[in-house]
Amino acid sequence: MKRGKKYQDAAKQVDRSRLYETEEAVALVKKSAFAKFDETIEVHIRTGCDGRHADQQIRGAVVLPHGTGKTVRVLVFAKNQKLDEAKEAGADFVGGDELIPKIQNEGWLDFDVVVATPDMMGIVGRLGRVLGPKGLMPNPKAGTVTMDVAKAIKDIKAGKIEYRLDKSNIIHVPIGKASFSEEQLSDNFQTLMEAIVKARPAALKGTFLKSVVIAPTMGPGVKLNPAKFA
Repeated sequence: MKRGKKYQDAAKQVDRSRLYETEEAVALVKKSAFAKFDETIEVHIRTGCDGRHADQQIRGAVVLPHGTGKTVRVLVFAKNQKLDEAKEAGADFVGGDELIPKIQNEGWLDFDVVVATPDMMGIVGRLGRVLGPKGLMPNPKAGTVTMDVAKAIKDIKAGKIEYRLDKSNIIHVPIGKASFSEEQLSDNFQTLMEAIVKARPAALKGTFLKSVVIAPTMGPGVKLNPAKFA
């Protein structure tokens, strides 16, 4: 794959044979974010898990101390008093059955996270084919199926991110923007890594963290030493 001149210049600053310390990696990633927009800084963690086994799945959520830098739109499925609670807590959209055809038939997806009370999951389950592939299905492990909708919304708006294995057993998560300070990115990164290490499946034998890479949206990745987090 041919890369542009700016990417090649940024890549020259990264020693691919090295495993960097966190502070050094963060500084390098900030420097190599060359796009005209405020790039997202992402972490890619290759694990030794085999997601085909239920006891080696990883899924959870963590609140990043400095948020993600992104405005998150929250849709809440609830009824009665919980609808009012969700509105007061700052949900962008709230509703029940009436939203199903809008999503199913009209393809409405102007939201980033879906929260549902447990008594609404029978209805929300009908949207599995639409929300599932997009990673939007509410899940108790991620704290998005809950009766405490106000806390869920507050956490999400404050910078709560969800992490899970993809089909290649890799976890991809944002930890902020290129405009964040090095300290903010480092704090967010450390908070994420602590949560991932705690989420290690008990059934996993062998190495858990195979590789840890930080990268801006458009720029080259910087490798860290995974042994430092295990």
